[in-house]
Amino acid sequence: MIIPHQDIDPNTLENIIKEFVLREGTDYGMDDVEMAQKIEDVKAQLNQGSAVIVYSELYETVNIMPKSEVTSSSE
Repeated sequence: MIIPHQDIDPNTLENIIKEFVLREGTDYGMDDVEMAQKIEDVKAQLNQGSAVIVYSELYETVNIMPKSEVTSSSE
């Protein structure tokens, strides 16, 4: 189930994004990118609609995924 990020309390959204960034171990190549910048990058993707927040009722987990993966997997 896709959860609109606009419906999530800002503090909760920030924590979801922090947990995602830490868990995913995003790769920026040789560049050292600060945590704050990674968080802003994810927020921008959510605002642009290229990423979405997904809640799994089965596993009771929240994840951030590319919208294209969610759309293609539900077809």
